[in-house]
Amino acid sequence: MNVDLYDFELPEHLIAQTPLLDRSSSRLLTVSKEDGALSHQVFGDIVNYLRPGDTLVLNDTKVIPARLFGAKEDTGAKAEVLLLKALGEDRWEALVKPGKRLKKGSVITFGEGKLRAIIDEEGELGARVLSFSYDGIFQEILDSLGQMPLPPYIKEKLDDRDRYQTVYAKHEGSAAAPTAGLHFTEELLDCIRKQGVDIAFITLHVGLGTFRPMSVDQVEDHVMHEEYYVLSQETADLLNETKSRGGRVIAVGTTSCRTLETVGNQCQGGLLRESSGWTSIFIYPGYEFKVVDALITNFHLPKSTLVMLVSALAGRDHILEAYKEAVEREYRFFSFGDAMFIY
Repeated sequence: MNVDLYDFELPEHLIAQTPLLDRSSSRLLTVSKEDGALSHQVFGDIVNYLRPGDTLVLNDTKVIPARLFGAKEDTGAKAEVLLLKALGEDRWEALVKPGKRLKKGSVITFGEGKLRAIIDEEGELGARVLSFSYDGIFQEILDSLGQMPLPPYIKEKLDDRDRYQTVYAKHEGSAAAPTAGLHFTEELLDCIRKQGVDIAFITLHVGLGTFRPMSVDQVEDHVMHEEYYVLSQETADLLNETKSRGGRVIAVGTTSCRTLETVGNQCQGGLLRESSGWTSIFIYPGYEFKVVDALITNFHLPKSTLVMLVSALAGRDHILEAYKEAVEREYRFFSFGDAMFIY
């Protein structure tokens, strides 16, 4: 299957640079899996599409201030590090810039020496393994020196760090926000609960896969990067109960969807059970969903793995038609953009 099948025109001015002041005032495009029927709403209207007995599944990962700006110890040349995955014992997988000058053995210092990193290993596409040394508590140092790792297409600085967190963010570890969840407020979640919809939580720490573009011509040749996930027995029990009573499992975001389908595949489509570990699941058309019935998501990049995931759920033709209409009506795209509900 050729990657170009998932290409579409996206005017640059539709890439949202800043979040809306009111989270739930984003626009919402609904898409029927059955016939591709579209409707235009505001995000707060999502309550009208949820039914008693449904369960909404949220990713409660929390973004860390993972972008660090420092200098090479020997030359003073500027260096940038984006932390991606904690490997234990103060070692991290990270992206570095400029990659050509930051080789194995290079030392980078941050905050006038408050934090020091040596490059232990080199990987592909600018990936490195770094060992850190410091005095004190790493997380406190990171909070003082680091910046929120906004995607590269967002040019404006975000003054309020919390605006790049979901209101239910809990477990630190992500290099990017699960952005479909940015539309929810505490008030909207309370309203959803009051109409008989359950809310469940999973955790998937968003890593390198979010930043890695497709570099192959054939979809089947792409390899996803591993990301760490946790699905508790409490969540598994609630989802099993939801299915047994005929309710829908509605994933909020592609990260929740990928976690649920990872566990669903492990359980071979049977009853879910608690699970944790690393997933590199790649969902594209032809995939048979085991758990997820509906999906709340943002609008994604052309030829991206995320466009392929939503196409697997709703059908490529339906998705490309929905995206065409979203562009014509000037929906906001990507992290701080508008939302889509596939049901």
